[in-house]
Amino acid sequence: MAEESNYLDLDLWLDQDIIPRQNRLKAKFWEILAEVGNSFEPEKLQDIHSRSRGVKLSKGNDLLGYPYQVLDIIRDFDLTNGLNIRILNWFGHGLFLFVQIGKNNPKAPFQELSENKWVFDQSSSPWDYPEILLNNAFTNSPTVSDFEKSTFYQWHKCIQISGEKTTIEDEIMDELKKLIFLLS
Repeated sequence: MAEESNYLDLDLWLDQDIIPRQNRLKAKFWEILAEVGNSFEPEKLQDIHSRSRGVKLSKGNDLLGYPYQVLDIIRDFDLTNGLNIRILNWFGHGLFLFVQIGKNNPKAPFQELSENKWVFDQSSSPWDYPEILLNNAFTNSPTVSDFEKSTFYQWHKCIQISGEKTTIEDEIMDELKKLIFLLS
């Protein structure tokens, strides 16, 4: 966005297709995330984590100036014993899968996550996505010291997707199934 301060892009301003096109894309991704979220039975989530609070889909328009959508699965954000799985769809940046695991959670498969190409986040907050994703505040091979220094345990990976709606749903579900297997 390093444009000349006095210059107004009037072609962009008059482009009547750009906003509806973006809104259609946001609506399609919203449908995809809703389908993924609705595919989880509450009982299954409680089997994974007894204090599950279900799923929640939310959205915003300004994560560093870009729209984003979030699907939270399980939703126990307790940093000691909790568990949350988050899908972040950050326009202009990608689709990411996060898992936040309480420090004393007995189902913490740290070794298995590393072996399956997950990276350990090292930001000061689990929600500082610009720091994590743009400034590379993560490590591929966390040490005992990394765990001791961290106030939370969170891992993430990028979900590679293609262009078809059902294929994207399948790609997300495949990653979630692999993660749930590791957590079980």
